[in-house]
Amino acid sequence: MSDEEAKPSVAKSHGRLSISASLKPRDLMDETPRLKGAWVAKIVTLFPEAFPGTLGLSLTGKALAEGRWALETIDLRPFGEGKHRNVDDNPAGGGAGMVLRADVVAKALDAAAIGTPKDRARWPVVYMSPRGRPFDQATARRLAAADGMTLLCGRFEGVDERVLEAYGIEEISLGDFVLTGGEIAAQAMLDATVRLLPGVLGNAASTEEESFSSGLLEYPQYTRPTVWQGREIPAVLMSGHHGEIAKWRKAEAERLTRERRPDLWAKHEGGKR
Repeated sequence: MSDEEAKPSVAKSHGRLSISASLKPRDLMDETPRLKGAWVAKIVTLFPEAFPGTLGLSLTGKALAEGRWALETIDLRPFGEGKHRNVDDNPAGGGAGMVLRADVVAKALDAAAIGTPKDRARWPVVYMSPRGRPFDQATARRLAAADGMTLLCGRFEGVDERVLEAYGIEEISLGDFVLTGGEIAAQAMLDATVRLLPGVLGNAASTEEESFSSGLLEYPQYTRPTVWQGREIPAVLMSGHHGEIAKWRKAEAERLTRERRPDLWAKHEGGKR
């Protein structure tokens, strides 16, 4: 899929303020205005206090406060079984660690699904997993084009496979490494997605020239001072000749991609055929 194909075809109009209900107890939340039709992220997690985290800062945080997107956390613990609200059990067949129970996770997902479309294209349900499909910019665009999404953050040895199958959950990986839980990965994926929503970035053109937008890594960036520790800004960037600047940037993007990401370069070259 090309970047152009993955872009949202129609920008959503966010203009009217409304107050939306949350699955969180009212005394545990600060009710914030939400623009009508705003993109919503619902996070099923054992650690709701981990959110919004860095998503509450800078441009994503400003957009969150303005109601351009919304974040709801669903605490998995209250859906647990027994006196101690157990959410996990020993892995079938033996082995180290614990596995999140299908029945517990299912109840949390059912709560998160209230008021959301059943169509997975409009409302993806994602499980952050190292065995999932690699996350990339095209996936971020696809998620941003939806009405919102539900994110399941795993812990321990993972989640009972049966609930993943029963709910048609999409597994996505942030890379070939393992974290202690899905919360950090979820924040990274949400940041990449939310910044693509209308009105979040001050300059929409920023997303069109950055790394991966055209299948290439981004060209090098420079700013003042013109000379720093004997190193000068490339003369072409100071020339004012926009055509030559564009050519230089394209050449640099291609060079960096060839050198650092031969996999991306091969895909880029293959797309020309």
